[in-house]
Amino acid sequence: MSKSVSMSLRVDENIKNKADTLFKKLGLNTSSAINMFLTQCVRNQALPFTPSLNCEPSKELKNAIKEGEKILNGKSKVKKYDNVDDLLKDLDED
Repeated sequence: MSKSVSMSLRVDENIKNKADTLFKKLGLNTSSAINMFLTQCVRNQALPFTPSLNCEPSKELKNAIKEGEKILNGKSKVKKYDNVDDLLKDLDED
């Protein structure tokens, strides 16, 4: 197992308190959440997507879902293609 080290950082008190509350709701403490964040950053070489209690889809996603449902239900006319070549040919003509 790796050796643990202490880190010291400055955070706005209000943000810290809100984060502590959120992490508790997610079943974590702040130290575990920060360790998860750092591990994902290193593993992915990028900032990770963070879990959220906000499950409301964006306006754009809601609109895309509605449009997809209209297509599936035949309420929106769309051109269909038998293969990718026909699609690409049609795109080139525009």
